[in-house]
Amino acid sequence: MSNSMTKLKTSLLSALIVLGFATQGDHAHASATETLTVAGGCFWCVEADFEAVQGVSEVVSGYTGGTTRNPTYKDVTRGGTGHYEAVQIIYDPGKVTRPQLLSMFLRSVDVTDAGGQFCDRGDSYRTAIFANGHAAEDAKQAIAQAQQELGQKIVTPILPLQTFYTAEDYHQNYYKGDDLQITRFGIKDQSEAYKRYRSACGRDARVRQLWGDAAPFAKSN
Repeated sequence: MSNSMTKLKTSLLSALIVLGFATQGDHAHASATETLTVAGGCFWCVEADFEAVQGVSEVVSGYTGGTTRNPTYKDVTRGGTGHYEAVQIIYDPGKVTRPQLLSMFLRSVDVTDAGGQFCDRGDSYRTAIFANGHAAEDAKQAIAQAQQELGQKIVTPILPLQTFYTAEDYHQNYYKGDDLQITRFGIKDQSEAYKRYRSACGRDARVRQLWGDAAPFAKSN
């Protein structure tokens, strides 16, 4: 075999090895993320809050906790499906931990309200943490700590993980969309309509009332 052919094979082998390591690195990076599923009332608001957290790569709005397969937004808000408006928080545990996210979640909702959240009433707007195993244990500890700090009973339950159905495309990243919407405030672009809704619904005002400076996301008026 000629020297040139040997060099070519060596170069190809080296390239394949480098490619193999790079692929393994991609898989390792992909598998490094974890997911936390919570329900905190309007999923637009929970998505907006947690996408601002360092270490969170994505928040997906959807439905879980019910019995109807492939429910639509109308199905869920009409009632009877058992589903909650929920989100999946996808995060890097090397940058933010599950206990930290649980602590932030409990201090971003009204954990004393079992009938919905803020101006949104009904079963689909109730709060919940969906977790099994170690995640459920973390949730129990987070609730116990938050309840001690708050001095009031926390009614947010820990429920077993169930099938999560991704919500319709127009619900994803609603808070930063630019489509025009007809609202009670007139015709507004989506992001402005979201801000008006959040303020009118009293979400941040109630969270500040409960948690004060411990509320991680409540916006000042």
